[in-house]
Amino acid sequence: MSNISMTPDETFMHRALELAREAGARGEVPVGAVLVRDGTILTGASNEVEARQDATAHAEMLALNEAQSLLKTWRLTDTTLYVTKEPCPMCAGALSHVRVGRIVFGVSDPKAGACGGAFNLFELPGLNHRCEITAGVEAAESLSLLQDFFRERRAE
Repeated sequence: MSNISMTPDETFMHRALELAREAGARGEVPVGAVLVRDGTILTGASNEVEARQDATAHAEMLALNEAQSLLKTWRLTDTTLYVTKEPCPMCAGALSHVRVGRIVFGVSDPKAGACGGAFNLFELPGLNHRCEITAGVEAAESLSLLQDFFRERRAE
C-alpha cells in the first residue's frame, strides 16, 4: 500500500509497528507507540521492560515520559497515542492522568486490555477524563508480530 492512500491513523500506526518490530528484535515484547499532536509525531517508543528490568517500561509509558520532558508539562491534552496493542490498566491510567485526547490501537487484549478488551477504564463513573478510543487500526499486523514473537519464544 502506498503512503498516498493511507489514512493518518494508518500512517502513524505504521511508525508504531516499526518500533514494535525493533523491540521484538531486541527480545522485548513487540509493542510500539507514538504520540502525535497536530499531525506531527512528538515521541515514539517501544517496550524496554527487559532492557531496563523495569515493569513500567511499556512503550506507552516511555512515550508519555519523553513527551512530558520535551513539552515541559505533564498535561498532554490534544494529543493522540498510537500503540500496536491495547493499553494495559497501568498505561490506560497514565493516559487518563495526562489527559491524552485519543488512543488508537491495533490489536485488542481481551485478558488485560483497559480500553475495551477486558474492560474500559475510561467508562468508570468517577473518572474525570474521557478519551476517544479507536480500536483495530492495523490489527492484523499487530497481532501477527505478537504471535510470531511468542511462538518463537515457546520454541526456544
